[in-house]
Amino acid sequence: MITKKTELLIERKFDPVRCRHTVNGETYVLHCHHYATLYTRLAEDCAMLDGKKLLREVAEDTVYKVLTDYYAAHGVESLAERISIGEQYYVFTGFGQMRVVCAGPDAAEVDLIHSHMDAGWIKKWGKRDKPVNYITCGYVAGMLSAALGLSPRRFTVTETASIVSGAERSRLVAVAI
Repeated sequence: MITKKTELLIERKFDPVRCRHTVNGETYVLHCHHYATLYTRLAEDCAMLDGKKLLREVAEDTVYKVLTDYYAAHGVESLAERISIGEQYYVFTGFGQMRVVCAGPDAAEVDLIHSHMDAGWIKKWGKRDKPVNYITCGYVAGMLSAALGLSPRRFTVTETASIVSGAERSRLVAVAI
């Protein structure tokens, strides 16, 4: 059996007048995992609002739009191709490497083979007993909704195993709301 993997196409541009980067027509902010760990910690410490929920929802909305636009522009229709593009975008955006174990309209499971957030957290503050991948939980929710042709806010994603807590891989479980 021969299978062909759909390759993610990236068009990067830099506007020197506005000092803005775009990727596939969307404004893109370059980041590092050290910076991401800092604003994740701030989100955890914020008593005025639910910062963790805010990180999840912003990631979900952003990823949903980016992927649905990409699927439409490139004629990506099959679930397997859509999932593959979502996994590749995760790598491209610098979050690490994910593998979707299974996905459907009611539930999904995703493994983080490598997580830059976990790596950055461990380097800065060491291991801990609580997961830190709030942004990735939102990413997975947005990716699943986009891949399945559903609207956002259709999944609750929970990190059930975490590299920052000593697991070999982080495991994210999505359940339809």
